[in-house]
Amino acid sequence: MTLTPPIAKKVPLKRTHHGDTFVDNYEWLRDKDDAEVIAYLEAENAYTEQETAGLAELRGQIFDEIKSRTQETDLSVPTRMGNWWYYSRTLEGKSYGLQCRCPVDSPDNWTPPTLSADIEIAGEQILLDSNLEAEGHDFFSLGAFSISQDGNLLAYSTDTEGDERYTLRFKDLSTGELLADTIENVSTGATWAIDHRHVFYQTVDESWRPDTVWRHTLGTPTEQDQKVFHEPDESYWVGFGSTRSEKYLMIWVGSKITTECLVLESADPEGEFRVVLPRVDGVEYSVEHAVVKGEDRFLIQHNGSVNGWGTEGEKAENFLLAEAPVDNPEDQRILVPHRADVRLEDVDAFADHLVLNYRREALTRLAIWPLDENGYGEYEEMTFDEELYSVGAGSNPEWSQPLLRLVYTSFITPAKVYDYDLATGEMLLRRSQPVLGDFDANDYVQHREWATTADGTRIPLSVVLRKDVPDGPAPTLLYGYGSYEASTDPSFSVARLSLLDRGIVFVVAHVRGGGEMGRAWYDNGKTLTKKNTFTDFVSAAQYLIDSGRTSPQHLVADGGSAGGLLMGAVANLAPELFNGILANVPFVDPLTSILDPSLPLTVIEWDEWGNPLAEREVYEYMKSYSPYENVEAKDYPSILAITSINDTRVLYVEPAKWVAALRATKTGDSHLLLKTEMNAGHGGVSGRYEKWKEAAFEYAWIVDKTGGSLDYRQR
Repeated sequence: MTLTPPIAKKVPLKRTHHGDTFVDNYEWLRDKDDAEVIAYLEAENAYTEQETAGLAELRGQIFDEIKSRTQETDLSVPTRMGNWWYYSRTLEGKSYGLQCRCPVDSPDNWTPPTLSADIEIAGEQILLDSNLEAEGHDFFSLGAFSISQDGNLLAYSTDTEGDERYTLRFKDLSTGELLADTIENVSTGATWAIDHRHVFYQTVDESWRPDTVWRHTLGTPTEQDQKVFHEPDESYWVGFGSTRSEKYLMIWVGSKITTECLVLESADPEGEFRVVLPRVDGVEYSVEHAVVKGEDRFLIQHNGSVNGWGTEGEKAENFLLAEAPVDNPEDQRILVPHRADVRLEDVDAFADHLVLNYRREALTRLAIWPLDENGYGEYEEMTFDEELYSVGAGSNPEWSQPLLRLVYTSFITPAKVYDYDLATGEMLLRRSQPVLGDFDANDYVQHREWATTADGTRIPLSVVLRKDVPDGPAPTLLYGYGSYEASTDPSFSVARLSLLDRGIVFVVAHVRGGGEMGRAWYDNGKTLTKKNTFTDFVSAAQYLIDSGRTSPQHLVADGGSAGGLLMGAVANLAPELFNGILANVPFVDPLTSILDPSLPLTVIEWDEWGNPLAEREVYEYMKSYSPYENVEAKDYPSILAITSINDTRVLYVEPAKWVAALRATKTGDSHLLLKTEMNAGHGGVSGRYEKWKEAAFEYAWIVDKTGGSLDYRQR
């Protein structure tokens, strides 16, 4: 029997704000406990399955390609912590990884052992097998994985629903036995105090906002756990961690534009946390502990005045770095001044050096800064050969170590793990991500191009393709995100090879709202400038078409979550430029969500989008771009929307309503498909094989809509 497109019933619901009334016909889809809602979602799934059945063979080919290129039995580069080498393993046929360790053979040995995933490893301990933890569950996610400083205890948390509510458990690593302590409904993290008896964790409020820090003492009932901090302001969330030195425990409190840090010496876990610097509206800061010339110092990165904390002057929007005594954090001396062309992102402190992480010209940068008897030496930026790349610190848990673990990658270079020798400056390659089969990086090229918007802004584009793709309109996938100052940095993908090898050009549009070009780039793509994100993406698409790179018949747009909002907005703004739009967990009903403070994370989001409840201007601006509220009777490109029923960040109801409105309103005969994962959360399905199947499903659709070759070698 051939299925017809599901038509959702209309149940008009009036919503009135600032004198404006909007009739929402599909809000009834929000109740996932309603059998009629589930029946509708399942009908959409069945229709999607029918309409994509012709791609089944191609999906199978792509899945097989991903699988054949992946070294299924594998392990990571061991990282030293204390007297152990820690690493993860994957086994052929197993969906999830194993967390393992083996003993260090010599106190002076910092060279990771050469281990083989398919050969028995001497002294190996399997600390956690996620395959066993996942048994009997359709979904599994590992949250916390925290080893006590003495190496004897493990705190770990698991989520088996996809709703990001975790169960925290404890394991005695000397015996392998689980302790009786179990804590339900916690957030992801867990942090040990240095005494190995106290562990700190967080819980969330009804809106899924991490708001409270608790202290648990091993061996005591959960009911006796002590609340050590609570943040009542719904626009702030709470984080917890410790410095690399493990001398300080830290509570982080932050909104989108303001932060505050509280510290406590880890040796006194039952003491009182103290505020480092009181929160100042619109000022963000972070704190790291360093020891300089034998004295404890706080390294404070902030975006207050360019002249220093508490002084007059223009805002250091790209952040500066200062140092201060731990007992007087306001007595600051600027170490790295603010620069308009460099976004300072992070500083890592070690016993005898610092690592600066920053961004310039849309690329990540990293510099090593030695500490010696005279204090701060000269820092030196590391250089790399490729035009596009990403570099960052890897796993470096030890306060004092002679090597610095780095990870380097690009769109065409599989991830490389290096140990940088701090004494000699030598880069020691420890591992290059294996890609099986006939992969040769020399078959591909990557480069930067620039699109210009109507307001004259130059938008960086990252372009990746096979060398032998002919000139002229080519099948092209244009990806974008553009929110939360998140940057889409170059990274290698085994799965993406299945697109590139079919002649598809992959392009990333680094639109405003992201963080690639500094804080101003972000500020000019949020709140009342959010439309820049959408018009930047349209300009990128138009540039690719005008330059002859592609044509509307061969161009597909792709984005997820807040990038899914971008997809929905672009579908309304310039549907004629695309043959297809892929929207993953798309935030396409933003005004409804941001108007409802009871929904997960809404109040926190007001600094990102504005507060439409309080401000008419924000309400009208958001309504003018909301994809759901701007669906029109016109031809749209083919659209594939994918969501998850247990998503707590972007509720499934948003794409469900969007698709229902499109189906009832749009003209033309382009495909409109909704796929709902019925046992997953914001990150989609779990387990690597299921993720490969999902990638194959999406990529087969992309190949079809771009006109890519079914088999590259037969083009």
